[in-house]
Amino acid sequence: MRRTNPDVDPFGPLATGIARLDGALRLVAANPAFAEHTGFGVSRLQGHTLAVMKPEGDALHALALRALQDGGTYLLSGATVCAAPGREARLDFTLTPGAEGVLVEAHPAVPVSDGAGPSESLRGFAHEIRNPLAAISGAAQLLQQSAGDARQRELAQLIHDEAARLAGLADRLLGARNRMATRAVNVHALLERVAELLQVERPEIAIVRDYDPSLPAWHGDPDRALQALLNLVRNAAEAEARRVVLRSRAEAGWRDERGQRVPALRIEVEDDGKGVPVAIASTLFEPMVSGRPDGTGLGLALAREIAREHGGELTYTPREAGSCFVIRLPRHPRTGESG
Repeated sequence: MRRTNPDVDPFGPLATGIARLDGALRLVAANPAFAEHTGFGVSRLQGHTLAVMKPEGDALHALALRALQDGGTYLLSGATVCAAPGREARLDFTLTPGAEGVLVEAHPAVPVSDGAGPSESLRGFAHEIRNPLAAISGAAQLLQQSAGDARQRELAQLIHDEAARLAGLADRLLGARNRMATRAVNVHALLERVAELLQVERPEIAIVRDYDPSLPAWHGDPDRALQALLNLVRNAAEAEARRVVLRSRAEAGWRDERGQRVPALRIEVEDDGKGVPVAIASTLFEPMVSGRPDGTGLGLALAREIAREHGGELTYTPREAGSCFVIRLPRHPRTGESG
């Protein structure tokens, strides 16, 4: 069979490695970043499944098959591929089903469970917000002292508490040996806090709660999880949403970064806003990528990093009208990450 020239750059000059698999899970296209990250030339991979990317290619192929069969998104973190002796690469792969096959994203692996500090984008964010937070906290205290009624005092206290929470989060992110402060968390209490803050900021947005009341406690860092969820609802508000749905479900069969089934929680933030521009859909979670002229592009990048710190993942699903962002989190964090 005559082979055609591979489509080496179907996604533009992106920093994220992107490859496309057909319905038989054979690679039909990839961008230069995918070849650079993996070390495998596109012509070497074209027409083959991911199984050729040893030593963990079989696991990648198995997850691609599962994504194609059940329509779910799967993550394999810290996978090692070796194109030639001495050219090992440790990468995080995300496999998402599409209309004609499976889309594969490859990123340099996010360090986990070694006590190392957070990424540069998180550290930069933490550094930039410390001074404004101190000013906000001080102003809230003055407002509380001069408030004329109970509701004004309540709102001033809310501002003060949130500023204090973010200041504490920033301090931990800037620590030399940062670890998550994990504990048992009521996910619905977190979602109610998100709803409360969104209602204060944007009272015109209708909030719909779709909770699974049988969900058990989740073990994680509540401050970081709250920040990720706030980023998602604020993203919806900025997309001119009139309605936001907060949804919780259990996912008993979710697969972690090692491809093992673990009990997990799924939290969805669905909105009826303008959605994600097609031009940035493939780089949506990269820092400095935004659909708004005045956007920083940090909100979704930070939310995804926080999900991954917990061994989970954040994905995006377009809706006919609006967007749906899904955070999947294992019920317990990785060993050695609690603090």
